[in-house]
Amino acid sequence: MPPGMSHEEHMKQMSKDAEMKKRGNAAMGFDQNKVSHHFHLTQTGGSIEVSVNQSADADSRKQIRDHLRTISQEFADGIFTSPIATHAEVPPGVAVMRERKLRIKYTYEETPAGARVIIGTADRG
Repeated sequence: MPPGMSHEEHMKQMSKDAEMKKRGNAAMGFDQNKVSHHFHLTQTGGSIEVSVNQSADADSRKQIRDHLRTISQEFADGIFTSPIATHAEVPPGVAVMRERKLRIKYTYEETPAGARVIIGTADRG
């Protein structure tokens, strides 16, 4: 249990996390317990990277690649259905990303363990 958190708060957080994983399984098309998500910030944007936890898991790797290829195009089109479904709310930043979609570039790349979407912009506003 995290320091400073009551047992009741911890149980509530665990339940919330389990529900988000369940929604993520449906929205992303792969088992959230078999993968790791990494979010990186850079000077010009950042990246979303998803990788399999077991290198032999070819099925999850393909599912990751299919999903990230799709969302890179959806995000470029201002469509954020998957993260909204996963989080059961509109994540912070979505309104700005929609508004500035023509100034943001989303690049899909495969990695040995999955894939990433690189998010870049020259817009500092």
